[in-house]
Amino acid sequence: MIILKKKHRYILSILSGILLSIAFPYSGSLTFVIFIALVPLLFLENYILTNKYHSIRLFSHSYITFFIYNSLTTWWIWHASPGGCILAIILNSLFMALTFYFFHLTKKYVGNKEGYFSLLLYWIGFEYLHYNWEASWTWLTLGNTFSLTPELVQWYSYTGVLGGSFWIILINLLIFRIYQNVYFKGQSWKIQTPIIYLTSLIFLIPIIISITTYYNYEDSGDKVEVIAIQPNIDPYNEKFEQGLLYKQLDKMANLAAKKITKNTALIVAPETAISSSFFEDDIQRLPFFDYLCNQKNKLNNVPWCIGASTMKIFSKKNSRASMKLRSGPGYIEHYNSSLLIRENNTTNLIHKSKLVPGVEVIPFSNYLSFLEELSINNGGTSGTLGIEKEPQVFKTKDFIFAPVICYESIYGEWVAEQCRKGAQMICIITNDGWWKDTPGYKQHNSFARLRAIENRKNIVRSANTGISCFINQRGDISKATNWWESDVISSNMSLNTKQTFYTKYGNVMGRSFAFFSLLLLLYCFVKKLKKNISKKKETTN
Repeated sequence: MIILKKKHRYILSILSGILLSIAFPYSGSLTFVIFIALVPLLFLENYILTNKYHSIRLFSHSYITFFIYNSLTTWWIWHASPGGCILAIILNSLFMALTFYFFHLTKKYVGNKEGYFSLLLYWIGFEYLHYNWEASWTWLTLGNTFSLTPELVQWYSYTGVLGGSFWIILINLLIFRIYQNVYFKGQSWKIQTPIIYLTSLIFLIPIIISITTYYNYEDSGDKVEVIAIQPNIDPYNEKFEQGLLYKQLDKMANLAAKKITKNTALIVAPETAISSSFFEDDIQRLPFFDYLCNQKNKLNNVPWCIGASTMKIFSKKNSRASMKLRSGPGYIEHYNSSLLIRENNTTNLIHKSKLVPGVEVIPFSNYLSFLEELSINNGGTSGTLGIEKEPQVFKTKDFIFAPVICYESIYGEWVAEQCRKGAQMICIITNDGWWKDTPGYKQHNSFARLRAIENRKNIVRSANTGISCFINQRGDISKATNWWESDVISSNMSLNTKQTFYTKYGNVMGRSFAFFSLLLLLYCFVKKLKKNISKKKETTN
């Protein structure tokens, strides 16, 4: 029987954290390591259960694993918000550790087979629910690990990234099972042949299908020429300075002029490119709008999709984002918006809806209103931002596209709904300069490749700085710009009207697993309660 000293148990939990981290994009990028990353933690969990240690030990060790994973992959948040970085790492590690802890409890109170199956249910259920609540921080969804290897996951057009998470956990469980049989149960390697074959098939079949699809797939749809601008304006020391708006707009127009042709159908500029906040109802009367329209007219009158900071006034409270006006009656809401200026200078605005927790939205302030006030009193300029009630799309006279603002690009189901509403192309506008030259902006860019695969849509990505690029329907990147360089790129983009399974039905796996995981967790706690009652009776007797 294997005996693990305390230091050995900590080594195992640390090892899993390190393996998860070095597998993740730009934190190591050793993608295939992900298939064994959880094995040390599974080994540790089995040891704790077999030796009947208190379950809290498993929670402590799993928290160490996921704290390391979160820290080594998302430490760069510190550059934008030290407090937000600490909170994100602490809380996200907690959610992951709790998920693993629930798997341990299910093994303990329901049974081994049910327990191992529950890890698949709980983890996919957790990742799905994490996409759909206010404290959402889904950067480290396991399926995102494959964003650097799109040729391996072309089947995301059916399952989305949660299919990748399922694949990762299943392979880890099977490899651990082989290891457990040999080293815990003393079985020979020869007896493991069937499970080794099964593991190999589950590993290889998705790869073979994906690679075959990858090399036989061609972009579908008519082509249009699109320009993406990267103005490279320092978000800390320049972008939001008063009096610099016209200079910045002029810079973007001059960049666009370098690539404009008679075939250009759209010019895309980054998030909050119009950095001075304005009231939406006044846009047609504002001097900067006339200036931008004049620039647009010089550029063959091509439509612009450009990021903006906007506001609205309401006579009564419209949502929890509404703040009472200090100068009189009424309420004001602030938005992070994308603005479409069409050929005839008519406009349309769509507000960002997937907001960054702690920065653009104060989680649960709808129920605990004092949190919103706390944010404002502590120096927040606008507290929680206003949002759209549902995904929206932009329509030009020639095509329909999905405007995706920054953080929204990691929400597969949200983007899929935009495509379901007719989007033929995806435009991501972002400002990745907050994180400086770290893995953050590189990871953010790579995740966009998964949105292209899920929906089989071309993507144009315009970043203030970071990486602006074009992505085809296989997830390949072309014409990527460099960090901290002013640049402009153009490309012919395919307008695909076809919808994938994932576009049509969204996260079927996530919804199903979340539902059954909640039922199983409830059953587990009922069994635990019954066992505790039974123990008390035995003690009393």
